[in-house]
Amino acid sequence: MTDMNDLPEVLRLHQLWLEGDPTGRRADLSGANLVVADLKGANLIGANLKEANLYGADLYKANLAAANLVGANLFVANLTGADLAGADLAGADLTGADLTGADLTDAYLTGADLTAATLTDASLYGADLTAAKLTGANLTKATLPEGWEQ
Repeated sequence: MTDMNDLPEVLRLHQLWLEGDPTGRRADLSGANLVVADLKGANLIGANLKEANLYGADLYKANLAAANLVGANLFVANLTGADLAGADLAGADLTGADLTGADLTDAYLTGADLTAATLTDASLYGADLTAAKLTGANLTKATLPEGWEQ
């Protein structure tokens, strides 16, 4: 399991992997303990963060497009301006998370807990919100999936 000490090397190798460098490696942070991690602007496209503990993490403007965040703990995480397009967040805990301006286009949020999350100006176009909990979520100016009303 990866922890915060391994994070800089994991991110470096992931960037190489994204660039097609044979020495690179896709980030596997599944089950990692990344409580309050500083991941501002991190490029984690397609990374595996399944069941990672990102409680209170700062993911401001991070690129998590197509990432696996199934069952991840993102309780009160800062995801302002983050790119989560096509990400799999099934069963993730996003309680109180700040997703202001986040791109959740085509994201898979089945069973995700978005209780009291801030989704102001977020794009949820094409997102799957089946059985997602949105109690108290702020959806002001959010672009919602077809058939959803504010």
